[in-house]
Amino acid sequence: TRNLGSEPRGSLLLVKGVLMAGKIVEVVSEHINPIIENLGYEVVEVEYAKKVDGMNLCFYIDSPNGITIDDCEKIHKLIDEPLDELNPTDDVPYILSVSSCGLDRPIKTDKDLKRNIGRLVDVKLYAPINKKKSFTGLLKGFDEVNIVIEENEVEIALSRKMVGNVALHLDF
Repeated sequence: TRNLGSEPRGSLLLVKGVLMAGKIVEVVSEHINPIIENLGYEVVEVEYAKKVDGMNLCFYIDSPNGITIDDCEKIHKLIDEPLDELNPTDDVPYILSVSSCGLDRPIKTDKDLKRNIGRLVDVKLYAPINKKKSFTGLLKGFDEVNIVIEENEVEIALSRKMVGNVALHLDF
């Protein structure tokens, strides 16, 4: 049994901060995401975290047509007032930002996988299979257990438990 009273004070504050950040993201997601989604955008992630310039509340958005700076500005203006009214941080100042996910964002959810079927992806595993830890291939499909790619005209089923990261393949 761990005695929490014996932990250094900073450890408890860190745990409390993480829990508070999670609650803020939960409240904001529940109230603000529908506003964004009603305009046809997908809220991929909401993040509340300490950065160099202080606390940041960031909405990462996407759409079938991609995201422009104008989209980010429009969403920022749209959610600024509702966020002020919601006051999710209980008057603790934060910087609000709205951003695209970027081309190199990880493909994490089933929705992400479905959207990227037929596209070239890079898959990194936690541990090697037959001395190989990285695969690049066409995303063919997925289910609860596997992600299926086609590499060099061979279909490969990779256990989702073994997959550390999936991202679109980028050629520069």
